[in-house]
Amino acid sequence: MDNNDKKIIAALEVDGRMSFALLGEKVGVSKTPCWNRVKNLQDNGVICGYSALIDPTAIGLNIRALVHVVVDFGQYQAFEKGINQHCAIRSCHAVTGEFDYVLEILARDVDHFDQLLRGELSRLPGVMRFNTSISTRMVKQNGRYSDML
Repeated sequence: MDNNDKKIIAALEVDGRMSFALLGEKVGVSKTPCWNRVKNLQDNGVICGYSALIDPTAIGLNIRALVHVVVDFGQYQAFEKGINQHCAIRSCHAVTGEFDYVLEILARDVDHFDQLLRGELSRLPGVMRFNTSISTRMVKQNGRYSDML
């Protein structure tokens, strides 16, 4: 990956809908070589896809929680399968330390969140216990990978 690839990544992180002509102009290459570079970055798995950034509160998801989960080791595959099928779970990290996983969960309100915890998440395969923290505000979100290149 050279400096032009890094510039492309940085520009697309800011605006993934940018035209190849504008992207090339920002990077300092013409449209076709720019398109080739983006295609190469996609083919090599550097660029994994494009999506819109949605504000969860704007669509009624007002509760964001982090749930630390301890899972019976023999059940981790079934647990992970269940996690991947659950739409309220925004992300799941396998972690070291006291807990096995950290989940980011979105819910409409406290009642919805309680129903998710008691009625659904507690019943996932292998769940032994969990600890929950409600996020009061987002301090940083969507940091740019290109800042670390």
